[in-house]
Amino acid sequence: MKTLFLALTISLFSAPAFALSPEEQGLEIITEVDKRDTGFGDTQAKFEMVLKNRSGDEARRVLEIRTLEIAADGDKSLTIFDSPRDIKGTAFLSFTHALTADDQWLYLPALKRVKRISSANKSGPFLGSEYSFEDLTSFEVARYTYRYLKDEVIDGIDCFVIEMKPTYEYSGYTRQIGWIDKDRYIIIKGEYYDRKNSLLKTQIFKNYKQYLGKYWRAGEQLMNNHQNGKSTKLLWEEYQFGVGLTDRDFDKNTLKRVR
Repeated sequence: MKTLFLALTISLFSAPAFALSPEEQGLEIITEVDKRDTGFGDTQAKFEMVLKNRSGDEARRVLEIRTLEIAADGDKSLTIFDSPRDIKGTAFLSFTHALTADDQWLYLPALKRVKRISSANKSGPFLGSEYSFEDLTSFEVARYTYRYLKDEVIDGIDCFVIEMKPTYEYSGYTRQIGWIDKDRYIIIKGEYYDRKNSLLKTQIFKNYKQYLGKYWRAGEQLMNNHQNGKSTKLLWEEYQFGVGLTDRDFDKNTLKRVR
């Protein structure tokens, strides 16, 4: 009996473990990333946007953003410009959807009208920054296919490296490469490839802080455009969770009255 048990034990531990395909492993990693950032409800924060051109000249903008988590769909977000004076009151409203076209509107106070952003224009720059309208939507797992590429250490952080390809129409990217912290399951670096599959932009995420003992948010994001030599930095502060936002706070008809 002992001989039979020993034989079975050796057989079990010597059998090769079930191996995931690169696609299955990529999806598994991203699903864990999404799982760990689900359930926050609503947030609001302030951030400074620093725009730098090829010559090194800078322009600064101060904004605030409000976000509402939507079950079984993408999040709703409202971004408001507080300064400089010439664009103060400009507001951007976005309803992200997992499998259908996003709904996005831009209010321009100088024109006193709300402009709908067409689905075909999501790759355009967001008010002169190196972020596109597409970059400002919430992340939804179903919008991409995934493939695990390798492990790599960057800045002392052990990461999974994942390739993402969009499944939705009108994306400005053929693919993205993400470096995911193995410990916290947060993104450390992202590369964006244009429709010709050339490297367009790289984004670096730094100074993460944890909120409510669960949710990680970067204190700094830097987007470098390799094709035009420009960059945009986002400096975050005053994150708040559970502030009581509802669907009424994200009504496009109230865009003209945002403060």
